[in-house]
Amino acid sequence: MLQFRDARVADIPAIVGLVTRAYRGEASRAGWTTEADLLEGQRIDPEVLRHDIQRPRSRVLLAERDGALVACAHLAVEDGGREGAGYFGMFAVEPGLQGGGTGRAVLAEAERIMREEFGMARLQMTVIAQRTELIDWYGRRGYRRTGATKPFPYGDERFGVPLRDDLRFEVLEKELEPR
Repeated sequence: MLQFRDARVADIPAIVGLVTRAYRGEASRAGWTTEADLLEGQRIDPEVLRHDIQRPRSRVLLAERDGALVACAHLAVEDGGREGAGYFGMFAVEPGLQGGGTGRAVLAEAERIMREEFGMARLQMTVIAQRTELIDWYGRRGYRRTGATKPFPYGDERFGVPLRDDLRFEVLEKELEPR
């Protein structure tokens, strides 16, 4: 059984560790969300994370099982909630638990929060375009490709060191069903 709560500043080291294990280095290869062949270095900057925890209309959602952190995600309303869309990112599940339903449960809770607590009608995210298996996973959960892309922040090592020169983000979106 998962318990959800909002992150606090004191959680930053644990969150950075989880996100790193889920996406970077050899530990990430235990799961299917690894970016180890695309990027190395850090996945999330602790100061960026601190800002996300403390700023208005932004939450870092933690999922715990028996008191241990097993997943996280960042939810935010950007630019005053332009066009009724919230943002979902920094989604990470402990590599050994991936594929067991934890991610689906966290995504469902994030959608509920965005709809019921933030009042957003849609949820948007960016996914590295080369991560087709991840884009397909989101597609099975109702997210669609919008056709919009965003550049990868080359030269900003706060988000990692690219191992290739063709990275970009695709924007995915889902209409949130009213309850």
